[in-house]
Amino acid sequence: MKKHEKINYVEFPAKDIEKTKAFFIEAFGWSFVDYGPEYVAFTDEGLDGGFFKSELISSTKQGSALIVLYSEKLEATQSKIEKAGGEIVKPIFAFPGGRRFHFTDPNGNEYAVWSE
Repeated sequence: MKKHEKINYVEFPAKDIEKTKAFFIEAFGWSFVDYGPEYVAFTDEGLDGGFFKSELISSTKQGSALIVLYSEKLEATQSKIEKAGGEIVKPIFAFPGGRRFHFTDPNGNEYAVWSE
């Protein structure tokens, strides 16, 4: 549901749209809608969004915001990400309230996954 002046959508760069789709389908079971060869959208994944064709990457080292996913089974999620071709860039660590790790997708975009 759209809410006035609340975050509604997020977009990420993607060097390879097809690899991006394959990764998120395998790792998380996401589904996509293609809008031409340079844009793909996802919905109902906690926040709607899309990937646009670009050579840029989203990384906290470059000052980008970090998208954090939730998992009930952190190690199992990490294993799925690695199997799908993601790279763990910060191994599991504890923080106040839980544990998390950071990974990059096949494009090099950085994300995190946390668990209680």
